Amino acid sequence: METKDSSEAITSNVRAGAILDTWSNDPWANGIQIEQIEDMQKLFVQTKNSLYEITVIDRWSGEILVRGGQFFPELTPAQLAGATLWGSFLKMRGIYVGFAMEINAGDQRFLTTRVREIAVEKPDANYELLFH
Repeated sequence: METKDSSEAITSNVRAGAILDTWSNDPWANGIQIEQIEDMQKLFVQTKNSLYEITVIDRWSGEILVRGGQFFPELTPAQLAGATLWGSFLKMRGIYVGFAMEINAGDQRFLTTRVREIAVEKPDANYELLFH
């Protein structure tokens, strides 16, 4: 049986975003926490494959109405769990460019493709592109 010297470095191929230090040190400047949005305000999130319309019902719990993509053809009550890199970590109630959205509806968990743009509906019915 071969043994290795404990001083040998062990390397593996792990995405930088899946390393806790990288995740916790990220400035999180390319997205939004829905706690920053007023209840009943709308967001429009363009992912790689779909456009999502999200109405924030309760910003503190993550309760939303969502429409878009293949899983939400009509407004559906759901909870925004947050931003993820498909299972490594979760930035709770966040939507960030380059990350997937994790949305829970009924007893199912849905993961979107990566977010490309985030826009918020303004009170005058115009839209402000926040991040792209």
